Amino acid sequence: MSTAPKSETKAVTMVEDIRQGLWEEMTADESVFVIGEDVGTYGGAFKLTEGFIDQFGVERMIDTPISEAAIVGAACGAALMGMRPVAEFQFFDFVSCGFDMLTNYAAKSRYRGCGGIPAVFRGPCGGGVRGGPFHSLNAEAFFLNTAGLKMVEPSTAYDAKGLIKAAIRDPDPVLFFEHKKLYRLPRLREELPEEDYIVEIGKARTAREGKDLSIITFGAMVLNALDAAEELEKSDGLSVEVIDLRSLAPLDKEAILETVKKTNRVMILHEASLTGGIGGELSAIIAEEAFEWLDAPVIRVASINTPVPFAPQMEDYYQPSLGEIIEAGRKLAAY
Repeated sequence: MSTAPKSETKAVTMVEDIRQGLWEEMTADESVFVIGEDVGTYGGAFKLTEGFIDQFGVERMIDTPISEAAIVGAACGAALMGMRPVAEFQFFDFVSCGFDMLTNYAAKSRYRGCGGIPAVFRGPCGGGVRGGPFHSLNAEAFFLNTAGLKMVEPSTAYDAKGLIKAAIRDPDPVLFFEHKKLYRLPRLREELPEEDYIVEIGKARTAREGKDLSIITFGAMVLNALDAAEELEKSDGLSVEVIDLRSLAPLDKEAILETVKKTNRVMILHEASLTGGIGGELSAIIAEEAFEWLDAPVIRVASINTPVPFAPQMEDYYQPSLGEIIEAGRKLAAY
C-alpha cells in the first residue's frame, strides 16, 4: 500500500507539508478529491500531487482541460452535492478566468439559501522567481471586497499543513495562496508534530516579538520582515515586532490592534502593488480603531504599480527590497 509522500522525512519544506496535509485529508475523508490541470498523471505543475493518482485513483484525481472557469464550476457543483473538492490553479494568475463563478456563485451560495460551498481553491502565487507578468500575481485584493470567500496565505511549513487541513474541513469556500518562492526554500524546513493538527483560519501569529515598531505582513514578505527586523536590531538597536497575518479574510483585527497599542508605530508590508492593495484596508482599520495609539503615521511598503517585470534587475526593483523595509523602519522610529 502507498504511504503519504515524504512521510519518512521529519524536517520538510512547505510544498511537502501541503502534500502531506492534502494526503491525510483525502485518506480520512473519501469526499475530498482534487481537480485541475495535470494534477493526476503528471502530478501538478510543481509536483505537489505527484503519486496521488496511484493511491486515490482517477476518480479522485481529476485532470481537466485548460479551463479555470470549468474547474471552478465543477468544484462548486460537486461541493453543493456534498463533496469536498480541492481545485488547483497551475498559477494563481489564472484565477481571473474563474472570477465570475467564485464571486457570483461560490461566495454567495450560502447567503442565497442554496447551501455552502466547502471547496478549496489553491495554487502558487507571487513573484521573485522570474516568472514574468503572467505567472507572478498576488491576487488577494481581487477578492478582499467579496463577502463569503475566505483567504489564507502561509509563510511557514507548519502553517501550510495546518491551514490546508483547516481549509479542506471548512464549510465555506477558501482561497489558498501558496507563494511559490517558499515551496522548497531550505530556510522553511522544519519538523512538524506527528499528531493531527490544524491552524485556525482567521488567526494571525506573532512571528517576532518587539516593542519599538511593528511590521504587519504575510506570505513571503514575512521572511523579508524578519530579516529587516534583525538588521534594525543590530544596526539601530530597534526592537521590531513582526505580525504574520496568515489569514487575509477574515482578518485578525484583534492581533492588528494589539500590536498597534504595543509599539505605537506600524509598517504594513505586502508584495502586491501598492494601489488598491490589502494595506489600504489594514491602514483603515488602524486609523478607525487605534488612531489614538499611534505615535507616527502608518507606512505602507509594497510593490510599484506596474505588471511584474521578467528581467531580474527590474523585478528586484519592482518588489519591496530589504533596504526599503529597513529605511521605512528607521523613518518610523525617528518620529
